[in-house]
Amino acid sequence: MTAGASGGGPPRRRYGKDTFAMARRRVTKRSKVRDRPSARTLPMTARSVVAAPVDRASSNPATASDADEPQALVASFWIDSGDELGEPYSISVRFHGRHAAAHGTPRHDEEFTRDESVDGIVPGSGRVSITTWVYGIKAGEWTVTGEVIGDSRDRDRVSRSARMTGTRQLARAVWSWRRWSVIDGAETPIATRWALLAPVARQPAVVPGLYFVLAIFGIASALLIQAAILGSGSGSVSVGRALTASAIAITAGLIGAKLWYAVLHPDESIIRGGWAVDGFLIVVPVVAAVTLFQFDLPIGVVLDASTPGIFAAVAIGRVGCFLTGCCAGRCTASRWGIWSSDRRLGARRVPTQLLESGAGLVIGLVTLGLVVGSVVPIPGVTFAAAFAAYAIVRQILLRLRVERRKLARTVSLTGVAAAVVVVVVLVLIAVQGA
Repeated sequence: MTAGASGGGPPRRRYGKDTFAMARRRVTKRSKVRDRPSARTLPMTARSVVAAPVDRASSNPATASDADEPQALVASFWIDSGDELGEPYSISVRFHGRHAAAHGTPRHDEEFTRDESVDGIVPGSGRVSITTWVYGIKAGEWTVTGEVIGDSRDRDRVSRSARMTGTRQLARAVWSWRRWSVIDGAETPIATRWALLAPVARQPAVVPGLYFVLAIFGIASALLIQAAILGSGSGSVSVGRALTASAIAITAGLIGAKLWYAVLHPDESIIRGGWAVDGFLIVVPVVAAVTLFQFDLPIGVVLDASTPGIFAAVAIGRVGCFLTGCCAGRCTASRWGIWSSDRRLGARRVPTQLLESGAGLVIGLVTLGLVVGSVVPIPGVTFAAAFAAYAIVRQILLRLRVERRKLARTVSLTGVAAAVVVVVVLVLIAVQGA
């Protein structure tokens, strides 16, 4: 009997213990439509509702392999933010999907209805894209639609005739790199994918995985710049031992970045969660200074030689953040805003990642000139000044980002930690010199 068939019950068959055991296992493994736990940089709430009843009599054992492979669907739609000026507003969006092979009354995994509330839309900011993820559905092609079912601005409109009547259909969103904008996509069925690959699905203004590529490239560039500067000196510093100390510090910094992110986002998995650059930049200098002290290498000289490379890595890595949707800035209607995404909501935003990248580039170039030209006679001062300048810039940019940090005093805590790092490094330099 084929899946989705209706009418009389299946023919009577003889069943043994093994058959019932397999049936119980299939029922236990039955996939369910569920929300994707994700890092939300906008205050969004979402809920999923299964609209179709479960027809156990029509289950087909031949599709058990599909249930064993968890499936996901990723769809993006867009809406115009409106031309009128005003305060940011919220909308409620309903996504509805139906499997292309569903006939009659769909099964529980052949249809879904998902409602999402999206906050912080700025009028006059142009097109806004909304991306949704649905997990635990049947593999294959799906017809997906989106519509606005609620608008917070309606509560503020006095005239009943001015209120929105009915619903507004959303258009399918496709990203154009050439135009750097969202354009209309074809209304074609959307194919599911293996659930583990859902994060790399195509989304507006997002290049999945680019952050890690650029992060590795940035770290490699930092080490090369450090080696080149130390190698061009008097030869009093062992380049190999200095690079070893740097490798140890970078490893510790990656652990610090992961732990700091876990502190900021305690509701997320520490493995699947992101990385916080604050943790990296706070841990690396301290570990590097301690390691150099143990290696009996001049702390100030090596840290000064490392400074241009560190901020070159910041400049490179923040471009990766911008193109992968992390550390997004606030939505804005300003002409200086740049369209980007936080992986859920795409809109014109304050480009905080690019501003931080530019700051890193400027600091890197200035310190490169100071170190190569031996302008600053006191070792370690160049590093301390650059680190302090970057900490100040970052405190400003953190206030322009959209994410709501879990700890109310996180920004101040980061500033205090940066000051402590500078003091610790300078103390170690003084102790070593004595």
